[in-house]
Amino acid sequence: MAKTDRSKADIPFDSPYRHGFVRLAACVPRIALADPAANAAETLDLVREGHQRNVALMVFPELGLSGYSIDDLLLQDALLEAVEAGIATLVTASADLTPVFAVGAPLRFEGRLFNTAVIIHRGQILGVVPKTFLPNYREYYERRWFASGLGVTGRTITVAGLAAPFGTDQLFRSTGSAPFTFHAEICEDVWTPNPPSTLGALGGAEILINLSASNIVIGKADARRLLCASQSMRCQAIYAYSAAGVGESTTDNAWDGQASIFELGDLLAESGRFPTESTMAVVDVDVARVRQERMRTGSFGDSIAARQAETAFRVRTFAFDAPTQPLALARAVDRYPFVPDDESKLAEQCLEAYSVQVQGLAQRLKSTGLERLVIGISGGLDSTQALLVACRVMDLLGLPRANILGFTMPGFATSDRTKANAWTLMKTLGVTGAELDIRPAARQMLADLEHPFAAGEPVYDVTFENVQAGLRTDYLFRIANQRGGLVVGTGDLSELALGWCTYGVGDHMSHYNPNSSVPKTLIQHLIRFVVGSGEVGAAGEAVLRDILATEISPELVPADAGGKTQATEDFVGPYALQDFNLFHLTRYGMAPSKIAWLAACAWGDVERGAWPSAVPASERRAYSAGEIKGWLRLFLTRFFANQFKRSAVPNGPKISSGGALSPRGDWRMPSDARVDAWLAELEANAPD
Repeated sequence: MAKTDRSKADIPFDSPYRHGFVRLAACVPRIALADPAANAAETLDLVREGHQRNVALMVFPELGLSGYSIDDLLLQDALLEAVEAGIATLVTASADLTPVFAVGAPLRFEGRLFNTAVIIHRGQILGVVPKTFLPNYREYYERRWFASGLGVTGRTITVAGLAAPFGTDQLFRSTGSAPFTFHAEICEDVWTPNPPSTLGALGGAEILINLSASNIVIGKADARRLLCASQSMRCQAIYAYSAAGVGESTTDNAWDGQASIFELGDLLAESGRFPTESTMAVVDVDVARVRQERMRTGSFGDSIAARQAETAFRVRTFAFDAPTQPLALARAVDRYPFVPDDESKLAEQCLEAYSVQVQGLAQRLKSTGLERLVIGISGGLDSTQALLVACRVMDLLGLPRANILGFTMPGFATSDRTKANAWTLMKTLGVTGAELDIRPAARQMLADLEHPFAAGEPVYDVTFENVQAGLRTDYLFRIANQRGGLVVGTGDLSELALGWCTYGVGDHMSHYNPNSSVPKTLIQHLIRFVVGSGEVGAAGEAVLRDILATEISPELVPADAGGKTQATEDFVGPYALQDFNLFHLTRYGMAPSKIAWLAACAWGDVERGAWPSAVPASERRAYSAGEIKGWLRLFLTRFFANQFKRSAVPNGPKISSGGALSPRGDWRMPSDARVDAWLAELEANAPD
């Protein structure tokens, strides 16, 4: 089938299809046993609903046109003729419907009966795929009726007078304005050591569909989820599964109608189980993300090469064009992609994050043979998190917390609030605290530099700021030399991405930085976790809450005439948005316009989507499209301009799959790379 003239440019910006998504439905129709005409009608009703909901691909249960649990009736000519008539009905009715859909049917071929998936689109049978692996144990007796599709390739079948490709060697590919490729397998196929869908994925299918029957017993639903999730993760694919439900015979079995859709191991959508009427799970799946993940995973490409001879598929093309009207995204987008969003596993995941940081710092301390840690404590988020980690390190190694040497180092703009919080925190946690006033040394250096501030002029430029930041770090290193300690870094991943750190002898440098791959939003969350854990007592919880409530500031420039103090987010943007941008740029390589659109889906409306329970109501806000685009523009500009800082970062452990920016790990780019192409793409494709 020829490619259509429609293109991505014809799809509105406010549509998932514009950004590489495809709307997918896993369907569970109400079954009428051994009544193909009724089942075809029920299937058609759901396909029409899918058409109205702009669905691209729909998967139905195994043997859905006949019913799975009809046993020897499967061998009756009257039934098989009625199945073909039902397929003819669906083919004719599909001419004016946009979705491509797969229905399950028993079909005769060369004197044998096959359990098949029939792929239909726009008045055509695109292909028929037979089931490969037939269960013949416990309650299943499929070999009594069916032949295996093993080795059946390159053939043609005639169904209801229509010729169609037949065999297990088929992929189905849209050449329209919404391109995607899918592969079909049937029930037991995915329960085997080498599922056909594995080869389908290696052959280029981003979407894998499974037409299943699968009776239900206690615990089996979880087993199915695990199986489908692992297959979608292993194949770096989307996996849609539909199991038989209401209407199947309960003579000896029950059927729960489990329909679910997974993407790269994550469950995106699932229908309610044990439905009483026809139902379907609908979600937008990110096909572009799958392609990106496969492209960056060399072992996936190696697997293709290793199985090249077995991945010679016939590709059946069809044209699915995306709708031309705006569509709301049919899936959730995490506002905080670095923050654990599974409330049931929240404590476990926070403990794991701390464990990674603690293990890294503890190992480095043991490797050096030192027993003291030196940290600058500002009363801000980052140094607080580093100090909490340091305390756990000392507890783990059986060393006294007094071996942590914490220093508050007030400068020209240090507030009473942050200084008091720094002292309270150190006393509460039982570390050795001290104060080192950097202002005299800073004044001397500014005077030596003949800086206007030394002559009494209120000039607060980058030199003025970096003199303070540099002195703090310089003192910490000299203290570590003097007292046999290791300087613990406090700067976080967000600051590193934005270049919001003083290069060299400044907060950019340390002997080891446990926060190096922890973004600001996750640091806030980890501190909130400690507040709720009860481990630091009432006084500790109170000071941590106040630290969380304090506006983020480097406190390097005195307040202006109106009393306005230096606020970091006024310069680099809201950390919630910038962490969102960081994740999607570096983890998935998304185009800036797609990042902006996803940010609008996540942050455009306070009431849309779930918030992590630990995020206070005062921090729950929305951003306009213009704000999102503006801050993303700034993020891209700063991210590219500051790669030279990331090329020389101290050691620190990777915390999450969101990645890190160490040149020895997840992120490598030249310091001279230009941002122009990224900014041009954003300006050309994302509205204000």
